[in-house]
Amino acid sequence: MASDTAPDFDARATARHLLRTAFQAALGTLDPDSGAPHVSLVTVATLPDGAPVLLLSDLAVHTRNLKADPRVSLMISEPVRPGDPLALARVTVAGTIARTEEPAALRRFLARHPDAGGYAAFKDFSVYRIAPEQAHLVAGFGRIVTLPAAELMTDVAGCDALLASEEGAIAHMNQDHADALSLYATRLAGAPDGDWRATGLDPEGIDLVAGTLAARVTFPEPVGAGGSLRAVLVDLARRARGASGAAAGVAG
Repeated sequence: MASDTAPDFDARATARHLLRTAFQAALGTLDPDSGAPHVSLVTVATLPDGAPVLLLSDLAVHTRNLKADPRVSLMISEPVRPGDPLALARVTVAGTIARTEEPAALRRFLARHPDAGGYAAFKDFSVYRIAPEQAHLVAGFGRIVTLPAAELMTDVAGCDALLASEEGAIAHMNQDHADALSLYATRLAGAPDGDWRATGLDPEGIDLVAGTLAARVTFPEPVGAGGSLRAVLVDLARRARGASGAAAGVAG
């Protein structure tokens, strides 16, 4: 459902980009006693299908709240810059939250937030996955859209081989192809120079970080099998070497 959206605006890509490049977000939970909303700052990562994952302590108020009522909202904004903060694009994801034991969840979270490795093994910490039901995007005048969950998520059906090879592919790219990752970030995503490394691969793209900077580059075509991943990554490097310094190929 859209509200006076600009005809050339890709709400789906914008919302996905915000989610895939987020480091932190505002988590809204409901107090079980009063029913009042409680909002807290959390760090966030995503699973291959785009579902947000959080590392939460049992000692936190928001964890007590969500254990009583799993309905949550998560607001993500683009990084702060000079000017009117209300001009920043932001997306609010509404859904339900539950603990997850999926190995990829903790691995992907720690890839984006390596400092969390110091406490991730504490007994009171667990990884939680949000199952989105819808997302509300505000990206400027004429760019206000409510999206169903399907528009926010990435279809990973039939991609078992790719997902099984993700961890090894990420390690290989970070160890042996840092130059290619830098080209992806700077030439294809228009990001500044930095010590870029990959944190996640999914059928639609690759996630990159350099310190507090994040970038997302989509594949020319979705990758359905691990066997074709190498060809896609090589093609991206070729495109990056031939590109100008201007951003090209960024998506959410």
